[in-house]
Amino acid sequence: MTPFTEKVISIIRDIPEGRVMTYGQIASLAGNHRAARQVARILHSMSKKQRLPWYRVVNANGQIVIKDDTAYNEQILNLQIEGVKVDHNGTVDLEKYRLQL
Repeated sequence: MTPFTEKVISIIRDIPEGRVMTYGQIASLAGNHRAARQVARILHSMSKKQRLPWYRVVNANGQIVIKDDTAYNEQILNLQIEGVKVDHNGTVDLEKYRLQL
């Protein structure tokens, strides 16, 4: 596992309940502000194995971008259970819920 991947996993694990982070925000904190897509790949390939709270990661606009309907709805449900409001467009208010480090 690369140091970048290890750092991404560590950052995602540390997102507290009721908060979200963006792919780009995680990439920047992990050392490469241009690697938001790599963060998405890491989430896709390692969420189950590493038991990551994948549902706490949204895009730069606060939107849920998962294409699969089941996973999309699961992400919304998990966020709502933690107290994060998701609007009818699948968007989270980043001003309110984004974790700032």
